Amino acid sequence: MKLGMIRWAACILLCLFLSGTAGFSASPAARPQHTDLTVSAAISLKDALDAIRQAYASQAPSVSLSMNYGASGTLQLQIEQGAPVDVYISAAPKQMDALESKGLLLDSTRRDLLRNGIVLIVPNGSTLGISTFQDLLKPGVKKVALGEPVVVPAGKYAQEVLTHLGIYDQVNAKAVLAKDVRQVLTYVETGDVDAGIVYTTDALSSSKVKVVAEAPADSHSPVIYPVAVIRTTKDPAAAKTFEDFLSGSQARAVFEKYGFSLAAR
Repeated sequence: MKLGMIRWAACILLCLFLSGTAGFSASPAARPQHTDLTVSAAISLKDALDAIRQAYASQAPSVSLSMNYGASGTLQLQIEQGAPVDVYISAAPKQMDALESKGLLLDSTRRDLLRNGIVLIVPNGSTLGISTFQDLLKPGVKKVALGEPVVVPAGKYAQEVLTHLGIYDQVNAKAVLAKDVRQVLTYVETGDVDAGIVYTTDALSSSKVKVVAEAPADSHSPVIYPVAVIRTTKDPAAAKTFEDFLSGSQARAVFEKYGFSLAAR
């Protein structure tokens, strides 16, 4: 009798144990830990990185990417002021150099990621006969959109091009300064200005503008986009894994689709 009761009690305990663990396929330690990463990137990368973000979600479902876009100089200042950023991609080496000089980059994570070009664009319906950078000097050209060169790399590259051509002062007198390169593009799309200087990739992203001239390669510094992990990242391993993904074949195909080319290793 006692033996039967013991067996019955054992069966009850076993059933309770199984019912309590039925909903768990793995122990908490075995389950992947969720990670949130903040990526601060030059706004000219927005279209490409939005697509890459979706691709990465399927490959690394335990990682959520929060994208913070803006002018490279503005993002640099945010990081210097303690903004919680894990990965930074600038549109020029200058901003990355500044962070590196202050010890804000994780050691051995900086690399050159992408290249771009500089072009002169006008609204599709323009009738001003602009076909060269020198045409910006025409009396009929009243407003030219440029990125603010102190914080917008595209504006700095534009300044270099116009200086190389000997026309910077005259064009600058007509300048409408923008907070980032996408604002330059918007000004041209809406016809608020007669022309603007942007990256090749920005021009490709819009059906409302046309490229009328490409800046000679020797007229400006190489348009290089460096990437690095920020030293204060909350998850160095996850941040470095995402940085590696940006240089891989899947991301490369996306970058090339949007007009970028990978920087030489």
